[in-house]
Amino acid sequence: MDEEFRSLTNRLGDEAGGSEDFRRLLATEDAEELALVLVERERPLWAREIAAFRLGCRGDRRAFEALVLLLNHRDPERCVSAAHALRLLGDPRTPRAAAALATNSLRTGYALHPVRLLTALRAPESVPALVSTLHRLLTPGEPHWRVALACVEGLGSLGDDRARPVLEAALPHPRLGTAAAEALRRLPAG
Repeated sequence: MDEEFRSLTNRLGDEAGGSEDFRRLLATEDAEELALVLVERERPLWAREIAAFRLGCRGDRRAFEALVLLLNHRDPERCVSAAHALRLLGDPRTPRAAAALATNSLRTGYALHPVRLLTALRAPESVPALVSTLHRLLTPGEPHWRVALACVEGLGSLGDDRARPVLEAALPHPRLGTAAAEALRRLPAG
């Protein structure tokens, strides 16, 4: 059992109340049974999350929509599990979906995990989405500095020179300056 699956199991155990359905969804190897959970009416969120996570980790694309919804959830632990499964899923729609979530100005408070996923994916959509999100977050009084910091760190990790202007603009920000300087050092010499 990998660490992410163990974490998911521990977290959802209380939510599921130790039900038989919970134990069955954790144990089944039947992908059809798991996929059915994603479309059945009135299934609890914990059941859908287990099914989506397990299918996603197996590379079953039927989990994609549920995982994207979980990536944008208000509960950060659900976002972490969804991001992990989306990375393993390998669906070509994932970068575009993560970029849409990261750049959605109405959902900025929930953008941390989509930003981190974009960094991990290293997709063509990654740098433009992180630059756009960071640029928007550099306005005075912006409360989502953790998302901005994840953008700065991600852009440094990606090492793409297109990030230089927005990283330079982040230098004077007290919570971002040190990370922005480090990210700029990681860019190719221009």
